Amino acid sequence: MRAKASLVLLMLSLFSNFLNAKFLLNDHLVSPKASDVIEKMGSELSSKTAINAYLITTNDKIKRGVSVYDYIKRYKDSLSEPYVGIVFAPNSMRIHIVASDKKLLESIDKGKVLDFAIKVIASKDSNSLQSKFDVGLVQAYSELADEIANSKGIKLESTIKSGGGWVLKIVNTLIIVGSLIVIWIYFIAPIFRKKRK
Repeated sequence: MRAKASLVLLMLSLFSNFLNAKFLLNDHLVSPKASDVIEKMGSELSSKTAINAYLITTNDKIKRGVSVYDYIKRYKDSLSEPYVGIVFAPNSMRIHIVASDKKLLESIDKGKVLDFAIKVIASKDSNSLQSKFDVGLVQAYSELADEIANSKGIKLESTIKSGGGWVLKIVNTLIIVGSLIVIWIYFIAPIFRKKRK
C-alpha cells in the first residue's frame, strides 16, 4: 500500500508541471524536469521583456510543403503575442524558429539557437534519446531566451550561461534518478516482496 501511495505522489510531482505548463507545448518529448527549467526561463523572460518564448514539441509528421507557420495555427489559442518559438518535430526531421512578428526574428541568430539543439540531438553517444531531447532543447531554449533578452538590454538569471553546463548535468541526473525510482517501484521492489513471503 505504501509503495502505491509513493508511486502516486511521485507521478503527481513529476507531471504536475505539465498541467501548469505555459511556455512548453509538449507532446511527451520533453521530461517533467526539463519542462520545469523551460518554464522558469520562459516566465522570467516574459515578465522582464513582455515577449513570450515557446517550445512546441510534436510527434506529428508535418508534410513536405506545409509551412511550419501553417502547422502552428492549431496552437493559436495557447500562444500569446508577441512571441518567438522553437518548433521541434522529430518524426518530420524538422526544427524551426517562428515568431509572431518578423522584426523579432531579426534580433535572433537562428542558426546559433538551433545549433544548440541539433549538435546534442544528432550526436552519436550512449545517452538516451530522451536525454538528448531534454539537454538539446533546454540549451536551445536558453540561448533563444538570452538572445531576446539581450536585444532589450536585459540579463536573465534563470538561463544557462556558457559556463553553466552543470545545470544540464543536474537535469540529466534528475531524469536518470527518476527512471531508477520507477524501475525500483515496478520491477525490483516486487521481487524482494516475493522473496520475503
